[in-house]
Amino acid sequence: MMKLLLALSRGIDALNERVGRVVLWLILVMALVSATNAMFRYLLNLSSNAWLELQWYLFAAVFLLCAGYTLLHDEHIRIDVVASRLSRRTQVWIDIFGTVFFLLPMSTFILWLSWPMFANAWVSQEMSSNAGGLIRWPARLLIPAGFLLLSLQGVSELIKRIAFLRGLIPDPVEKHVDPVIQIMQIDQEAAK
Repeated sequence: MMKLLLALSRGIDALNERVGRVVLWLILVMALVSATNAMFRYLLNLSSNAWLELQWYLFAAVFLLCAGYTLLHDEHIRIDVVASRLSRRTQVWIDIFGTVFFLLPMSTFILWLSWPMFANAWVSQEMSSNAGGLIRWPARLLIPAGFLLLSLQGVSELIKRIAFLRGLIPDPVEKHVDPVIQIMQIDQEAAK
């Protein structure tokens, strides 16, 4: 059973890794849109609400769609004043508790609440109230998509923490090896 769960974890990790690496390019696009918009506004006295809203959409996409990627790489903000003094096994138990009682309930609840907002915007073809603004459903879709990726990564991290406690894999948050590569190497060794 654990081998199947680790395969699921590996698939989730690979999904968030791919999504994160693609979405990170949106930062460059966002910077180019912002610079172009500022240049047109100050040099040619031209402005467009669509360009401003596009910047907002791109920022939302990076923030929401990279949440799972950030969790995969254990880069979320933590307050380790107490936890850093505890043993690694105790820290893993804290991660499990936080994932089960905080991360997964919160992310699935937001996913559940945001889906009707997206569906309503899709059906009504909701438009921005700003003159020349963009259609809203793409921005509304980013919320459930981002929280789905975060929820999936939470499940993956939970699986890896449990496997670590059972002695089946090394510490999944060690920084020197990418988690996806680490799990693939473990599976290759187990197959031998």
